Amino acid sequence: QVQLVESGGGSVQAGGSLRLSCAASGYTRSSYCLGWFRQAPGKGREGIATIHTGRQKTSYVDAVKGRFTISQDNAKNTLYLRMNSLKFEDTAMYYCATESQDGTMWAWGCRFGYWGQGTQVTVSS
Repeated sequence: QVQLVESGGGSVQAGGSLRLSCAASGYTRSSYCLGWFRQAPGKGREGIATIHTGRQKTSYVDAVKGRFTISQDNAKNTLYLRMNSLKFEDTAMYYCATESQDGTMWAWGCRFGYWGQGTQVTVSS
């Protein structure tokens, strides 16, 4: 059974940094997408960064390009999101996700269906 557990969220002032982690287990595919999503109050969930493990290709939504970096440590089965120059509008619940056959969230050509429980990021201006 696939399990994703996020950590690293918190409260930070604008301009600060945080690193989110997502410990993954139970995934048997050799090549797949991992992604970070976020959902602000009253808004839909949006994909912000993804990495394809087979191609080692990363993609970002324009709002975070140049500020956020997605990376993966295969030895630790952990996905990371380094967030620099945080802005008030980055405040949201952040989720990591990976692909499933019956996933309903499409982003960057990947079908996401396994989700973590989320970690809150709050940026004060």
